[in-house]
Amino acid sequence: MAPAPQQNSSVAALAGGLAALGIWRLMAVAAPHLGALIVMLRTETDFGSRFCFLLTWGILNFLFIALLRRPALSGALSLTLVVVLVLLSRFKHDVVQMTANFVDLMVIDRDTASFLLTIFPNLRWSIIGAGLVTLPLMYALWWLDPFRIRRLPAAAACLACTAALSGYAFAWPDEAWRGYYDDGYLSKFARSGVTAVSDFVTYGFMESDPTASEQLKVPLVDACHPAGRRPNIIMIHDESSFDIRAASGIKVPPGYGSQFKSYDGVERKFLAESNGGPSWFTEYNVLAGLSSRSFGRFSYFVTRIASGRVARGLPLALRRCGYDTLSLYPAFGAFMSARNFQTTTGIQQFYDAHDLHAKDVEPDSFFYDKALKLMAEQKTSTTPLFTFVYLAANHFPWETKFRPDLLPSWKRPGNSPSVDEYLRRQAMSATDYAGFVAALKKKFPAQPFLIVRYGDHQPEFSPQLLDPKLDEAGIGKKLMDYDPRYYATYYAIDAVNFEPVKSPAVMDTIDAAYLPLVIQEAAGIPLDPSFEEQKAIMLRCNGAFYSCKDGAEARRFNRMLIDAGIIKGL
Repeated sequence: MAPAPQQNSSVAALAGGLAALGIWRLMAVAAPHLGALIVMLRTETDFGSRFCFLLTWGILNFLFIALLRRPALSGALSLTLVVVLVLLSRFKHDVVQMTANFVDLMVIDRDTASFLLTIFPNLRWSIIGAGLVTLPLMYALWWLDPFRIRRLPAAAACLACTAALSGYAFAWPDEAWRGYYDDGYLSKFARSGVTAVSDFVTYGFMESDPTASEQLKVPLVDACHPAGRRPNIIMIHDESSFDIRAASGIKVPPGYGSQFKSYDGVERKFLAESNGGPSWFTEYNVLAGLSSRSFGRFSYFVTRIASGRVARGLPLALRRCGYDTLSLYPAFGAFMSARNFQTTTGIQQFYDAHDLHAKDVEPDSFFYDKALKLMAEQKTSTTPLFTFVYLAANHFPWETKFRPDLLPSWKRPGNSPSVDEYLRRQAMSATDYAGFVAALKKKFPAQPFLIVRYGDHQPEFSPQLLDPKLDEAGIGKKLMDYDPRYYATYYAIDAVNFEPVKSPAVMDTIDAAYLPLVIQEAAGIPLDPSFEEQKAIMLRCNGAFYSCKDGAEARRFNRMLIDAGIIKGL
């Protein structure tokens, strides 16, 4: 009968010890872990993602414990970071249909902060207010925390969790298309950290061959001497536009499709490198004349990475031939470093939404009218002008009617409401473009113009129309495999007082990166050495660029540009 008093004594001692610590102090230690468990169950959907969540939670906790030794404060700091990540990831998904990943952290810059503070002017005060509330709470946790944990075991546990997470991420890498899913925020962020760091160590931000057997000559500023009169060039970014007749069963209004044809009656295909949202992929293609796919998992940040580094593109080539360059942009210039990127590629005058006094999303006619006004101010001399007009009226969402006062005669063809709204906006775009061309002829009756339009990507609902029987995972796989049906839009060439030059580069189907080359050829502009080399690739690969030889041609070309000093720091 002797053991009973000893057992009772142990229980009593434990109870006494817990009572001495106090319920509030124990709750301070346990509450962050309970909160993390709730977040995990609400946001992570399968065993693998929850396992990665737990490992990441362990990394954060043990890291803070190794620094602070206090588990309550460490847990609170870890939970704060997790909640902030979830909120930011959900915000990013609402804006661009992708959740946050580790590369967001790798390429954070002044433009990112500037853009956020521009669209959320009260954000800085929210941050200050959150800090004033959080700091006293953290101090209270520092004081309440009854435990002290040694730093060495905590550091070892942090390394063990990191090793386990790395091993899992390499053994079962997260499919990139899962970034479009609105869940698994922390697990996807953590796994992307492992693969992003690995990729960066392996090849940096951009894929390129280690060496190149051939060398490019750096183009001279005054080496371009076109024969004959140079046309003014207008390049038009037709937001989310493609020929929807590629999907079966869609009813279109009479006359639909004429807007996709060129001056010669041919409808040509343009293979974009994005679907459903990131217009800046195509912005990079048509200005730099290169592939965003060369950036691998960093491609989402292509314009931010290329800013100040990729000094090559259509505007620079035209400036060497005596052109002035002008760009009209429908968002704030800090968005995805658009202003800095376009300036790097040779844009001299950049006008963003603030400069143009744009209010939210404006119809195409707004930007055409602004372009006409700015072009009239520029055309005081005989210097030819390149103008980049970036449209936005056909941007999502299509569930709501954009500017109901416009195109009052429109009649629904009888598709789903979002598809009919999409068709209505395309009809508005076609009408506004016709008005723009008429105004060009009236305002500049003796001036030659080459006009090139392109669809920057298909709308986000196009995969469901093209393959209605596929589920989300099946569509995601086709997107990651770059099924051309999901990336084909159009490009069209028009002219005013000018006959476009015939060239084998003006193909019926081209990759987006070749559009600067096509424009120069159609305008009769002599090519610099880099575009001469790219033309040889284009003819050799029949209009394909990155997809030619599984990226080998693009990697070789990137190395040649790096060796020539045209691409730096990548």
